Amino acid sequence: MNLDFQQKKILVLAPHTDDGELGCGATINRLINEGAVIFYVAFSICEDSVPEGFPKNALELEVKEAIKVLGIKPTNLIVKNYPVRKFNSFRQDILEDLVKLRKEIAPDIIFMPCSNALHQDHYAIYSEGIRAFKHYTIYGYDLPWDTVEFRTTAFFKVEKEHVEKKVSAMECYKTQNFRSYVDREFIEGLARVRGAQIASKYAEAFEMIRIIQ
Repeated sequence: MNLDFQQKKILVLAPHTDDGELGCGATINRLINEGAVIFYVAFSICEDSVPEGFPKNALELEVKEAIKVLGIKPTNLIVKNYPVRKFNSFRQDILEDLVKLRKEIAPDIIFMPCSNALHQDHYAIYSEGIRAFKHYTIYGYDLPWDTVEFRTTAFFKVEKEHVEKKVSAMECYKTQNFRSYVDREFIEGLARVRGAQIASKYAEAFEMIRIIQ
């Protein structure tokens, strides 16, 4: 099924800055190149988790650089500051934020954490995202370190150039460069694995949560 993404409005829900890039950064870049309009919402800048030696707002500064690398307009970035690992205490506030986004943006497609996310913040965004966008097409993105089981029920083919943009976007996160899943080898390797599953060189995999056509 080939979809036309020209002028489609796509909303990326990232519990923390960098989740959206890690989960679907190459796809974001591909869809922007095909004419889609991407909105990116980060719900936490993780001030309590910023490594020593960096300013508390380091992740906010980094996400602003990363989304520009992918091609997202700075005006389409929305940054919240819910406390990391405590989203469950703010679920109603998060739901109200999502309903407001639904009304203001009226997106065509949503990218968000998958239904089997283990991190409590990721799962909170999934749960409230389903409530807010139950009448919309939703893809759950792939974060292998955050799941025991991931249903690869949808794939987006990507090219080398899109994977390179994802790598470059992640290189903006100097605060996160100690994590094994943000380096070039991991990002390229995962894209090759997902590509091999669909007889393509590169791809990103998703859980098809809802499809509305």
